[in-house]
Amino acid sequence: MIQLGIAPIGWTNDDMPELGEDITFEQCISEMALAGYKGCEVGKKYPKDPVILKKYLDIRGLTICNQWFSYELTAKSYEQVKQDFMNQLHFLKHFNSKVVGGAECGNTIHGKYNTPITQRKKASDEDWKKLTHGLNELGKIALNDFGMHLSYHHHMGTMIQTIDETDRLLNETKEEYVKLNYDCGHFAFANEDPVKALKKFIGRTAHIHFKDVRKNIQEQVYKDNNSFLQAVKLGIYTVPGNGNLDMHTLAQIIHQNDYKGWIVVEAEQDPAKANPFEYAQKGYQFMTETLKF
Repeated sequence: MIQLGIAPIGWTNDDMPELGEDITFEQCISEMALAGYKGCEVGKKYPKDPVILKKYLDIRGLTICNQWFSYELTAKSYEQVKQDFMNQLHFLKHFNSKVVGGAECGNTIHGKYNTPITQRKKASDEDWKKLTHGLNELGKIALNDFGMHLSYHHHMGTMIQTIDETDRLLNETKEEYVKLNYDCGHFAFANEDPVKALKKFIGRTAHIHFKDVRKNIQEQVYKDNNSFLQAVKLGIYTVPGNGNLDMHTLAQIIHQNDYKGWIVVEAEQDPAKANPFEYAQKGYQFMTETLKF
């Protein structure tokens, strides 16, 4: 069964707190529920106590379907990352979440406002070894001790950005312990074909992020040598059906492969330019009425 969720990043952006600074946590989750969604991911404004958070969500008919985790296996000790990861798993268990997300964030540029996306450095073989070994071990803990799948998110500006890099990651990790958090918007921004990627990886995918891409903004970002965060502010991303990606073919692949899990609308935008509730509604209507999710 497919369930529809939404990320709070359309209301408030954890990497750029100035976006949606005036929007409260309560407004965010109330508008998610009012738009029709049944699940959400976690933002910095959410209460840290899972018991308190669950009460806020329960009365709105929402649950937590996933939470980003910043793996730093290339920059920190495995034991330190493991402890932080375990803390997050305990938090997610309160919501009966089935996946834990995130990307390798050691030595990356996606969070640096003034560093162009073209300045991403390729990872060394030692980095790859640390990442794949660590993910296998963490994924084993998530599955065996918590019943969750580690669902790795390929991401612009990080060491896993392209189809080839994603393929290598999946080939060098164990299928039972490391799944994929597929994101059409990040593959498109990386100048990859999201349809080709989904066809290739759907069998390993445990969580899906759906966002659309404005191609004219993408071209401008590469032309002007902008950073990832600058691209977000310029409006590279929008909700499904409001950009230029072939969402219909992506939906067909998902339906045909009997995917079971969450599809999360995750379209980071400037809420001062794109009213979050309005765009959440647009996305939900397109996902349910047009794509038949």
